[in-house]
Amino acid sequence: MRTTTLLPLVLVALLAACGKSEAPKTEAPAPAPVAAAPAPVAAADGGKGADVFKKTCAMCHQTGVAGAPKLGDKADWGPRIAQGKDTLYKHAIEGFNGNKGAMPAKGGSPSLSDDDVKVAVDFIVSKAE
Repeated sequence: MRTTTLLPLVLVALLAACGKSEAPKTEAPAPAPVAAAPAPVAAADGGKGADVFKKTCAMCHQTGVAGAPKLGDKADWGPRIAQGKDTLYKHAIEGFNGNKGAMPAKGGSPSLSDDDVKVAVDFIVSKAE
């Protein structure tokens, strides 16, 4: 009986931590080079999807916390991707409780814009296709 009561509390605590990001670094930025070479294009979003993923999504989607599908796991992401990006966006933005786990709204980081969430979803999908 005690485990049944404790499990939801542990799950809530883990999900609350999903949106936490690291404290900003206070180091001074490196001086800009005199003649900078053109930056390689890493992604259509300029790498923002990867950045949002690292800061907000990775805590759950790197480890599989609370049933979160892991980054790059084609078997776990396949059925989700098949539902279409609009559904993935909706679940990521608004939150979702499914059979395998729960997705907190905006990964538990309400300060993210909907567009930030969408570029993170696009990044995650690109790793599972």
